[in-house]
Amino acid sequence: MIIRQGFKFRLDASPGQDARLRVLVGHARFVWNQALARCNDAYQAENQRVPRYEIMAKWITAWKREPETEWLKEAYTDNLQQKLKDLDAAWQRCFDPKLQAQRPRFKKKGRDRDSIRFVNFAKYCQLDGRRVKLPSKLGWIKFRQSRPIVGTIKNCTVSWEAGHWHISFQTEREVSAPVHPKPASWIGIDLGIVRFATLSDGTFTAPLDSFKQHQQALAKAQQQMSRKVKFSSNWYKAKARVQRLQRRIANVRRDYLHKTSTRISQNHAMVVIEDLQVTNMSASAKGTLDTPGRNVRQKSGLNRSILDQGWFEFRRQLEYKAGWAGGEVLAVPAHHTSQTCPACAHVSRDNRLSQAQFACTDCGYQNNADVVGALNILARGIKTCAKGGTSPGSPVSA
Repeated sequence: MIIRQGFKFRLDASPGQDARLRVLVGHARFVWNQALARCNDAYQAENQRVPRYEIMAKWITAWKREPETEWLKEAYTDNLQQKLKDLDAAWQRCFDPKLQAQRPRFKKKGRDRDSIRFVNFAKYCQLDGRRVKLPSKLGWIKFRQSRPIVGTIKNCTVSWEAGHWHISFQTEREVSAPVHPKPASWIGIDLGIVRFATLSDGTFTAPLDSFKQHQQALAKAQQQMSRKVKFSSNWYKAKARVQRLQRRIANVRRDYLHKTSTRISQNHAMVVIEDLQVTNMSASAKGTLDTPGRNVRQKSGLNRSILDQGWFEFRRQLEYKAGWAGGEVLAVPAHHTSQTCPACAHVSRDNRLSQAQFACTDCGYQNNADVVGALNILARGIKTCAKGGTSPGSPVSA
């Protein structure tokens, strides 16, 4: 079994290295935007057919020969090629009906996360303790190593986030096929806002609400930034303060999701979750001028709470961590999970008396509504596995 894992650290670049990195990410951003413009034209003109990477890669050579863009000769070619591969992958995600990803968008300096990737690490790069040697006139750069790097480094990505440079090493290692310590342990998970994750055994994890905790401080920092003269020295200071707060919100949420997903994946061999379409659930209710939406403010608050939970990231972490532990994650349809009685299978909107209470109008079964949802999710997972004939062990009763 091959495990691919990333190890991210903060870089301590010198002023000269900082300037060079800014030039390199600028080259990559320019190539992305130029290639995306051509892809958009092809998408509209050629019956929604977008050029693949093999075609886009030839554009780099042509741009280097043109007088207006011959300055791209100073760029590191691998960075540009990797950026086009990222663009190609973004289009493929957009066309995948299962992912429902949005179309790639143009990158703007200071707004989007700037990054470049160095491939063939063993050939062009070098690692020495807490220093890494990068090509393209960058040389040795120190980084703050907070944990050991495990596996063979295949490539590394340098990114600019919240006023600092970071480096992420992607490693690869081969391990024997893991055997889950609890092969007969199955669990269903109902994700929500009042309770972040309710398990079918009755336990639940309270939400962290990282954004809500910092919302007032972030609003104040953004207000102070709006009152500064744009691009002035004070404006940049205020912008850095906003970025630090946004970075902290993301870090706190990510740490919480890692701890929760690790605990669940280590204790349960089969994890059954809802196949939630977060993009659709958090869509705006504003509507149009002809058909304006209703309860727009309430829906906006609900959308903010949904996005604050990080359901998609939680599912992503669960899937790869369960695989590392020898388990599996199964996604089942989410419709009517909180309106179906787990005792008699009666489905009715009246079964759910409130956000927290469930009482079946047919057989009288009562329980917490989130627990009922988790039980139904687990039952659907067991039924799906029984039809497929494959399962990691036998389920235990919830």
